[in-house]
Amino acid sequence: MYREKIDAYIDSKKDEMIEDLKTLVRIDSQRGRAKEGKPFGDGPAKVVAAAEGLMKQYGLQTTNYDNYVVTGDFGTQEKALDILAHLDVVPVTEDWTVTEPFQPKVVDGRIYGRGTADDKGPAIAALYALRAIRELGLPMKKSVRLILGSDEECGSGDLEYYYAKEQEAPYTFTPDADFPLINIEKGSFKGEFSADFPAEDAKAYVVSFTSGDKVNVVPARATLVVAGVEAAVVEEAAARVTAQTNVAFITESQADGTVKVSAKGVAAHASTPSEGKNALTATLRLITALPLDATKGLTALLGLEALFPYEDTCGKQAGIDRENEESGALTLCFSIMDYTPEHLHAIFDARLPIGCTKENTSYPVKEALAQYGITLDNDELREPHCVPGDSWFVQTLLGSYERYFGKKGKALSTGGGTYVHELERGVAFGCMVPEVDNHMHGDDEFMEIEMLLRSAKIFADAILKICNAE
Repeated sequence: MYREKIDAYIDSKKDEMIEDLKTLVRIDSQRGRAKEGKPFGDGPAKVVAAAEGLMKQYGLQTTNYDNYVVTGDFGTQEKALDILAHLDVVPVTEDWTVTEPFQPKVVDGRIYGRGTADDKGPAIAALYALRAIRELGLPMKKSVRLILGSDEECGSGDLEYYYAKEQEAPYTFTPDADFPLINIEKGSFKGEFSADFPAEDAKAYVVSFTSGDKVNVVPARATLVVAGVEAAVVEEAAARVTAQTNVAFITESQADGTVKVSAKGVAAHASTPSEGKNALTATLRLITALPLDATKGLTALLGLEALFPYEDTCGKQAGIDRENEESGALTLCFSIMDYTPEHLHAIFDARLPIGCTKENTSYPVKEALAQYGITLDNDELREPHCVPGDSWFVQTLLGSYERYFGKKGKALSTGGGTYVHELERGVAFGCMVPEVDNHMHGDDEFMEIEMLLRSAKIFADAILKICNAE
């Protein structure tokens, strides 16, 4: 009976919603160096302050938890629901084409900019859902809290701080994934490994190899420097690898006689590694194609290429590929590499279906790496997360989805970890749909404005159902 009012209200606030989102997107909220009162650096603290200002403007009772998170409460009754969204963002490249990452721009019904889809746009949608309910004066028997954090992309230290002070709500959703709804999140294994190498007399060798800066992002760049190999030989090998991988290489002869190789791939979320073009693993393949002297370091690099080849994004060669009917298949993204002739340090990000254990996942990797003189430095797994798909909460949210999409909703599984992974009664609900590639974590990230408006309407519908339930 209130749908028409909500729909008309949200539609009337379209321009305001876009401007508020632009306000947040203009703030570079990548994690920075911790400072007094700014646990994740200047940018995250600045965006928390901006979001608090918006929540106050729209009538929510705010609390700033020392710039870890800011909350906005609507209602003073018993709390029924928390909505969790985050305001921090992943790093950017120089390869954006529609606009600069922190200069939001509307083009053809889309708003472009870092964070528009992940997760500033969804945060604004949730805020406007609450604004609509409040300004329309719709009844609420229980209260709801909007929680906006600033460290989701780098470990969720913000929520660790918050939940050390506050309790989990009876129900929680985060608008940081796909519609219809995500009730299962895969576990994760961030395999960090290293090796030290003795001094060896080599003429043709890898001087350095670096790639990646975030474990949860498919690396789009890699830099390789080799000595003792002619530039023409490197270029020929690079051309062959490009033909196999579509990762581009640029070679440059250096004044000291070395050859520098810059690889350019395509970034993607580590939970969907097949959607990117991994510059790191492509560069490993290039190394195997070069005439280099046999050293302990080269043995390690060749071993890594054998265990984590470019096309293998499911851990098959490492011996850990598994699949579960409910949660899907294991995925693996080799995301960080730092190599010199003396030392190697690297990390991969594996997303684990139900059924993965240390015995069948981390232990086999440890043994495989050891064959090449490499030590796995951690073997801890993060367990998968699951809220029953037939629960009242899940079915209520799916009902709101169905009301606005006009089709049956189904609870899904994801390889991405969200804010609710450690919460007993938390699910991911919106704001994207699987058939639209929003370039999340990539260049030219965007949110469809129609989806932003529809999400706000869905959230308002769901909030009213949950907060008015007996």
